[in-house]
Amino acid sequence: MTTIEMARRLAQLGQAEKAREGFELALRTQEELSPADKMEAALFVLHFGGEYKIAYRALLELNHEGVYREETAGIMTEAFYQPNQKLLRSHYENNCKQLKKYKYFFRNDFLPFEELPIQFYPFDDRTYIPCRKGELGEVTDYSEPVVTRNFFRNLENPILAQDVYSQYELEYLNDNVRPSEWVGRENHIYLHYTDWAEFCAYLQVINWRKILADEKVIFLIGQEAARYPIDFKEEYGIDYSRFPVKPIGLREINRLVWQTQLSYHNGGDFFNEVLDGHPNLICTSSIMYETMEKTIDDIRSTLDDAKNSREIVEVFDEADWGDSRMIQELYRLRDRTDKDILVAFFCRDAEHTHTLDPAARIAPAIMFQPHFGHVATNLVGDSQGRAIMTSTQYDEICNSPIFKNFKYIKTFTPMRRITTSYAAAIRFMADQPEYLPNGKVGVIRDEVIARVSFRGFMKDPQERVFKDSVVVRFEDAKLNPTATFHALAEFLDLPYTDTMKYCSFNGERMEKYSEDGVAEGFDTGAVYRTHDDFATDAERCYIEYFLRDAYQYYGYDFHYYKGEVMDEDRVRELTKGFTVIDHYMRKTLSLGYQKAVEHNRDEDKKAGLSPEYAETIEEEAQRVMEEEMAEAQAKRLFVANLLTEGITLVNVNGQPLAFTPMLQLDPALMEQPLYH
Repeated sequence: MTTIEMARRLAQLGQAEKAREGFELALRTQEELSPADKMEAALFVLHFGGEYKIAYRALLELNHEGVYREETAGIMTEAFYQPNQKLLRSHYENNCKQLKKYKYFFRNDFLPFEELPIQFYPFDDRTYIPCRKGELGEVTDYSEPVVTRNFFRNLENPILAQDVYSQYELEYLNDNVRPSEWVGRENHIYLHYTDWAEFCAYLQVINWRKILADEKVIFLIGQEAARYPIDFKEEYGIDYSRFPVKPIGLREINRLVWQTQLSYHNGGDFFNEVLDGHPNLICTSSIMYETMEKTIDDIRSTLDDAKNSREIVEVFDEADWGDSRMIQELYRLRDRTDKDILVAFFCRDAEHTHTLDPAARIAPAIMFQPHFGHVATNLVGDSQGRAIMTSTQYDEICNSPIFKNFKYIKTFTPMRRITTSYAAAIRFMADQPEYLPNGKVGVIRDEVIARVSFRGFMKDPQERVFKDSVVVRFEDAKLNPTATFHALAEFLDLPYTDTMKYCSFNGERMEKYSEDGVAEGFDTGAVYRTHDDFATDAERCYIEYFLRDAYQYYGYDFHYYKGEVMDEDRVRELTKGFTVIDHYMRKTLSLGYQKAVEHNRDEDKKAGLSPEYAETIEEEAQRVMEEEMAEAQAKRLFVANLLTEGITLVNVNGQPLAFTPMLQLDPALMEQPLYH
């Protein structure tokens, strides 16, 4: 018996509550439902007070499929539009009043509410379904935190944007374009709307009050576009050139460019070096996340303990804070946040800011690349045969007060061919001293499993920090730098500048090769170097097969997996060939456990204990190491079994994860064919 049949039977038995739950489940799981079944389930859920959005979406799907179109439209109009019509009208009329009083709005012939060409059906508190001439559209969030276009492509002239109907983008423009009085030139935001009736319709769902308050926006409707740009000295008697340029304030900076750490050795530093020195970006090199957290904690504590601004200037001297204005402004801020401290820390001296355009039309963005020494991940299967990916470091970022207080976040993730990145990471770890500066052993763990388990290229649709994100391939940046960095600048909403044509550090151009002869800059050698001494074909075959969905989505061909059947016997055979990673794991784990056993026995002595040990230090360390290696082998088989069927990855709420879109290049700007 199917779910809907069970729900129907429960309804017949008079168990309405349980029946409603069954109908909801049938709609949630998207089991094979006929249009009649879907209609029945949606109506039952609505009638008995169930999760209305599930029913609402089912009705919308039927409408879009052309089934029960009149019936679904009638139900949705009666249940969702008509109860909200009064509120929509009020919102429309309030916006009309605001615009009539606004000095840079040049029309007042607003349409009667009944003649508006679009009706908006509220779906929830944030989203609407637009309805044009009886045709229902898609569920749309006009506050979706995504910037869809390159508003700041050209900063030679005031910003001119056409048909912007996103609340988020309108606030973004208002928050990031500096007032004319602060940059010493005409710098209003010109919003051109091509269709007057459509502009009027959107007054039902956009809140103009907060945007109009700053008087930065100039509205141009239809043919009024010919007025761009307005000569303010001629028309309004205002000569902005007489105003001095005002230094950037801490809370003017509210854009974050987050470069994520997919794994190790994906070319993150290369992207830092290309973006370094951009006139609209405060760019720093990779920073250990825990170090940044400690720095912010220290600054916060000092600020909280200081008695006055004079004391603050004495503590944060010129050696650390070349611009004392920043620390004083930070001290005076009310409701100071970690985001404010981060911005002040990056702006504290000319090292990071001397390449900024001081009279730029827009406030700069912060480029932040928090780095983790180890990304710990795990895949856990759920009761429905799906997998949940967990990562402590991932959770730290999503819950970070730094990120939560940036209103605008653009996220990009460098990706390198995964087997090449893997081998380069093993090479790097193998070249490190056995003992770290803190005296601990630099243990190498199972990097193969770390690679296939952490799917940082997939985004959680419920996490804001990934709403506006792309994956950028390292190979594209090296082989097609012009096309890649034009596209990246467009995505980040920055102008493409000459500074993106070379690598630099704190604005100083870098040499092609470093002292140890490693290729840097735009040298393409790193694309083709596979580091064969630090990875076996078996390790790389395992990685390719169990990340085959990522290889396909991001355009990488298989180099090591030859298309053979990957059953349990084949996986066991492959893992026997993990000789390189096993070698480094055994070597470093042995040293690490030996040091740990020595420490434990020394602690016993200090405590006055003298137990008889059944094993020598070396024997105990060797035994524990072998136990961990056995656990690693078991996990390789477990993860292989979990991923063999190509399971669905979901977040902790059961919502499917999606591939982060790949940055698309303009073919006209490409110097070479795409790398595969």
